[in-house]
Amino acid sequence: MSGYFSDFAPLAYDPQGSGPGFRHYDPNEVVMGKRMEDHLRFAVCYWHSFVWEGGDPFGGQTFRRPWFPGDTMDLAKLKAEAAFDLFRILGVPYFTFHDHDVRPEGASLTESRRRLEEMADLFETKMAAGGPKLLWGTANLFSNRRYMAGASTNPDPEVFAYCAATVRACMEVTHRLGGENYVLWGGREGYETLLNTDLTQELDHMGRFLNLVVEHKHRIGFKGAILIEPKPQEPTKHQYDFDVATVYGFLKRYGLEQEVKVNIEQGHAILAGHSFEHELAMANALGIFGSIDMNRNDQQSGWDTDQFPNSVPEAALAYYEVLRGGGFSTGGTNFDAKLRRQSLDAEDLVMAHAEAMDVCARGLKAAARMLEEEALEGPRRARYAGWAKPEAQAMLGAGASLASIADRAEAEGIDPQPASGRQERLEAVVNRYV
Repeated sequence: MSGYFSDFAPLAYDPQGSGPGFRHYDPNEVVMGKRMEDHLRFAVCYWHSFVWEGGDPFGGQTFRRPWFPGDTMDLAKLKAEAAFDLFRILGVPYFTFHDHDVRPEGASLTESRRRLEEMADLFETKMAAGGPKLLWGTANLFSNRRYMAGASTNPDPEVFAYCAATVRACMEVTHRLGGENYVLWGGREGYETLLNTDLTQELDHMGRFLNLVVEHKHRIGFKGAILIEPKPQEPTKHQYDFDVATVYGFLKRYGLEQEVKVNIEQGHAILAGHSFEHELAMANALGIFGSIDMNRNDQQSGWDTDQFPNSVPEAALAYYEVLRGGGFSTGGTNFDAKLRRQSLDAEDLVMAHAEAMDVCARGLKAAARMLEEEALEGPRRARYAGWAKPEAQAMLGAGASLASIADRAEAEGIDPQPASGRQERLEAVVNRYV
């Protein structure tokens, strides 16, 4: 290997080591009957790792990498070489990308599609030579100024058509590369002000577009899952895909709840006023859990900072819900995370991923122990035990009425007494595992 990451050998599990390596992530360790690698299904994202230049709202590029500015196919291929080098160093089984990440946009839709297909040729070669598989692909329908008023929700029908062509190309490349999912991230599917917005029309257009995507999935024989990534606020004030519950309501309205699932990001969950584990539990309860983007937000900042995860307790609670729901099927753990703009070196990118993988491994093992020992499930079952009684079940049956339930309550003189939820005790239980 030569190039940007030439100083790094593939990382190994080395729990007692002092140099680069994994202290907790052993891909072959068996957890709840499955290899750790098969539980976690790690993926490195193309965009933050290889496209972001280190800018922020108050300052420009801080990273100087050999493939920047990435505006030619030669630079795109150099970037791909570096990307697959990092994938090999980390030993991740998957990667993810937007179309715009891997190729520069052409002068026309046709040229953009051809460039994407040319990059897919290179990816196929790399993947066949032992590179990782594709967890999911997606289209960038938010960066270009054409999307400033939305993508499928744009008031201009030509933007809708442009999006259709872009998504078709990206879906077909994802299918060709054996991608296990296809993600729609509605970065600008929302509005700034109601003064110029027709909510009903925009929602209907978004619903129609998603139906077209699902129809095309079946037409081309793509077997992967279609995922929506919920995101509140930022960049638009009112996002139509605010959180898991909002997305589910949208899917129900447009008849897609059996066809589309969700890709949940930790940072987005926090922006929506939820915890990550809440969104995961909600997705499982509604039957639409698909995959996760693992990252974190700065607790002192009110926006989506996309930092690498570093909290074992947070990871444990997240993977607890993943495992409790049966684990990943087509989904996985995608590191939608970026370095701080002062972290300039190749080593920073390697170690940020390695440490995050260790955090997730520790969280997974803690979550598995809590499940196996019924540390939370036992108390949870006891709390709801009254619902196992015949008279309680009868209230939920088709023959019950409000009046019949009320009559029984009066006849039996029911006088319920509150029972402790024992929250602090359960929080202490979790702490013993992490």
